[in-house]
Amino acid sequence: MNLTLSVDERIVRKARKAAESMGMSLNQAVRRFLEELAGGDSADRDIAELTELSERSEGRSRGWRFNREEIHERP
Repeated sequence: MNLTLSVDERIVRKARKAAESMGMSLNQAVRRFLEELAGGDSADRDIAELTELSERSEGRSRGWRFNREEIHERP
């Protein structure tokens, strides 16, 4: 469904920048807000967001892996 809104240009510019800093478009941010307002299923959305962020991530572990013994080691 398409929705038409009247919003001050200044607010749109600020909102677009805020959405961009979160890695999404203004449309995605508004959609997310409306889903939350309507009580949408946040668990599915959180999983989708984590998957998307993981796929876009440029992070590298350089072969490092969690080591249970090291994590719980006490001096």
